[in-house]
Amino acid sequence: MGVAEDTVARNRALQAEWYGEPLGERFRRLLDRLGLSQSGLAGVLGLSAPMLSQLMSAQRAKISNPSVLHRLAAVEELAADPGFDALSPADVKEHLRRIRGETAATTSGGVRVSSERVPVESPARVLQSLLRAVASANEIEGAAQLIDAYYPELAEVLRVYGNGRTSEAEDHLARTLGR
Repeated sequence: MGVAEDTVARNRALQAEWYGEPLGERFRRLLDRLGLSQSGLAGVLGLSAPMLSQLMSAQRAKISNPSVLHRLAAVEELAADPGFDALSPADVKEHLRRIRGETAATTSGGVRVSSERVPVESPARVLQSLLRAVASANEIEGAAQLIDAYYPELAEVLRVYGNGRTSEAEDHLARTLGR
């Protein structure tokens, strides 16, 4: 194997560790489900089209901007929603516009709020973002398995907030805190 092939193989392995699977697979599912071009998906996520392509092909391993990770999770949640198929193309476009407008990265690595009114993130989504920023899906599940026998409620929190859908996390939060 050449140097380029070694790098791609290593990057794919890192992506699987950090994100639960190679990013190319995640992005392709979204492209198919949403009927978007790579450029269109890149725009929603807040990436350049070349950067999306490099992540898909594993020429690059990591999404370093937390805002992009947040938007990726939001787009995946939209695509996985059971009611997605009932949405009109205009509704899908509006949902993607909202996701794209939530935040935008600045060159300093901070987050700049767009000119639109941005809804306050739910505590469940904040917890999801935190867990997903520090551990891959496999690492979260591994940690949950390690503590499940002694601390089942804590293991459930890791699974629900680390690997579950936002709607499941919000339901769990409401049940747990009695809201």
